[in-house]
Amino acid sequence: MSELKEFLHILCGEFDNSRQVEELRARGVADFPLAEHRNTPCNHKITGLPEDFPGVFVVEESYYTQGGRTHASPHLFLFTPEDGGVKLTSYEIPQGYGKDTFTYREMGEVPYSSLAPSKKFTPALYRKKDGVWEGGSVSMFTPALKFTLFERFSPEVLEVSETMEMNGRRTFGYDQPILYRRK
Repeated sequence: MSELKEFLHILCGEFDNSRQVEELRARGVADFPLAEHRNTPCNHKITGLPEDFPGVFVVEESYYTQGGRTHASPHLFLFTPEDGGVKLTSYEIPQGYGKDTFTYREMGEVPYSSLAPSKKFTPALYRKKDGVWEGGSVSMFTPALKFTLFERFSPEVLEVSETMEMNGRRTFGYDQPILYRRK
């Protein structure tokens, strides 16, 4: 199996961190989100892909529930083979969709020519180390807003650490990674 196929086999599917939330609540930690994560390949919904296109587009749907409110965070990512690893490039949500309407299920056909890589997100590179894929990136969304991503993927768990800092002060993120397990 190619590295990209192996990587996507681990990454794609439906996941949540309910086990982690239960363990944290048993220890008295109540301020941690219940998170659901759905990653679905979608090349078949993108028209006009170049022949022999080397990558796979994936719709990522994340839902964070905390304090009785759920926040959706959808993304369109392109995964490509890259010098002994896999590169993640973030794309803008296709025209006609918003944060509340972009899901794999609702995604219609989208012309490849209309897709645009995110200008804010620094592509992340993942490499396999001791059977676990790990990688990430640091992006400056504005001169004062920094986004840091670090992830570790194995067949057992997707470990995701994301933080946002405004002028050096964390405005989003947690002291420990979110541990997603396959549903």
